[in-house]
Amino acid sequence: VPPAPRLPAASMSVVEHVREMAAAGLHSNVRLLSGLLLTMSGNNPELFSPSQKYQLLVYHADSLFHDKEYRNAVSKYTMALQQKKALSKTSKVRPSTGNAASTPQSQCLPSEIEVKYKMAECYTMLKQDKDAIAILDGIPSRQRTPKINMMLANLYKKAGQERSSVTSYKEVLRQCPLALDAILGLLSLSVKGAEVASMTINIIQSIPNLDWLSMWIKAYAFVHTGDNTRAINTICSLEKKSLLRDNVDLLGSLADLYFRAGDNKNSILKFEQAQMLDPYLIKGMDVYGYLLAREGRLEDVENLGCRLFNISDQHAEPWVVSGCHSFYSKRYSRALYLGAKAIQLNSNSVQALLLKGAALRNMGRVQEAIIHFREAIRLAPCRLDCYEGLIECYLASNSIREAMVMANNVYKTLGANAQTLTLLATVCLEEPVTQEKAKTLLDKALMQRPDYIKAVVKKAELLSREQKYEDGIALLRNALANQSDCVLHRILGDFLVAVNEYQEAMDQYSIALSLDPNDQKSLEGMQKMEKEESPTDATQEEDVDDMEGSGEEGDLEGSDSEAAQWADQEQWFGMQ
Repeated sequence: VPPAPRLPAASMSVVEHVREMAAAGLHSNVRLLSGLLLTMSGNNPELFSPSQKYQLLVYHADSLFHDKEYRNAVSKYTMALQQKKALSKTSKVRPSTGNAASTPQSQCLPSEIEVKYKMAECYTMLKQDKDAIAILDGIPSRQRTPKINMMLANLYKKAGQERSSVTSYKEVLRQCPLALDAILGLLSLSVKGAEVASMTINIIQSIPNLDWLSMWIKAYAFVHTGDNTRAINTICSLEKKSLLRDNVDLLGSLADLYFRAGDNKNSILKFEQAQMLDPYLIKGMDVYGYLLAREGRLEDVENLGCRLFNISDQHAEPWVVSGCHSFYSKRYSRALYLGAKAIQLNSNSVQALLLKGAALRNMGRVQEAIIHFREAIRLAPCRLDCYEGLIECYLASNSIREAMVMANNVYKTLGANAQTLTLLATVCLEEPVTQEKAKTLLDKALMQRPDYIKAVVKKAELLSREQKYEDGIALLRNALANQSDCVLHRILGDFLVAVNEYQEAMDQYSIALSLDPNDQKSLEGMQKMEKEESPTDATQEEDVDDMEGSGEEGDLEGSDSEAAQWADQEQWFGMQ
């Protein structure tokens, strides 16, 4: 098709030149010229017609939007809409004569609906969601485009207006039945998978090679109901299909599901696989960094953080990864600052909220930590680690009753699996009267998953209280038969010391430290054994311990000033 005939430059008006430059993406040029022309119009109101003034204001606002000057852009868009209102009134008073010249001009006017959408985008960038909703709500339903409905759906969801959000997502799917993010939005709002699938059935039947879509919807329906096992099985079967093999999004979802199910080993493997396929991957890397930090692989965490900062420092993930490095290096005030920075970039980052909450808890600011864990639960009601963080806060503040109520609610809501059983048992262990219940719950958890590390650790803790060291050793050896974990090796070392197996205990502490060189308790276990072997050095070791203890207290006291110091040194985080 030949291109549309172009007017000779000499016969084009100056506003048409501005429009052409805007269409060509010459934003800086549009900004300069439209700014000058608007000043001329202000000094001589007769210079441009009302429709030309409207166009100049919109193009000028668009160039400001492109330069990320959102507040200024909003003011210009508002002026443009006022101009358009005045233009509509005059056109009603003076109807068009029907001459050919007026038709192209009216066709070239920027869409008023598009202007309102751009205004809403500005408001979301300025974190003024209420204003964004108000401007989009003002557009009649029949005039809303799919992108307006999608933005409205997301804003309603964030504001907790679930019914309005569902309506808007459904409208997106009515207009665009393959809008997969809208499908995920509906599933996250507890709309049944079957109902969502029914909205796409016609398109699946009419287009070849889309037979996977119904299974994809089924998989993510399981994800959003917290049925991790069935979600994993469904995505694995999807991923095995030759046409969807090595899809980064599916691998990322699998990694996240394994993490939620407490299978950290498989989670790390899937994250590594996704990362190899897409070296610029950012989504999910915050969870990956957290898992590496938990395993004591702090050098890998540091390298991951640097790599992510090189990709983008405008996403929450690199800040969270660096925060995990700081947290597991016991630099809690820096972790707090990095978590806050991540939340500033993405207020919906669950991992950032968990990082900041954990840092606050470890700094003794438990009530502030509780607020962050509650927000994480609101955003991710199917993620057990959010509840674990909140329950740890309750236990730290000796609020056993609140912890028990929360653990029971999680057990009922997410079902009786190894993780929820262990979480409930953890709270039961805090009260002497519920020790037997804790034992029963842990036995059930280990029946389901004999290799679940948290359940093994809690069962070992119970056996230690009962001084059943031989049973504890058998339990730990069995758990370590098919996996290697720092905490399990360290606890096995403690049990072996209790039965006077000193040499093997030393071996276990050494293995634990090889897995995590920063594991303080393994170091303490080794030092205690060395003290017993060498009594003359015991007093010196105690002095060292005292010095270390006082140093940690000093860190907590200076935490606020240190946080302020990091706030002033953003360049250190790779932003230069």
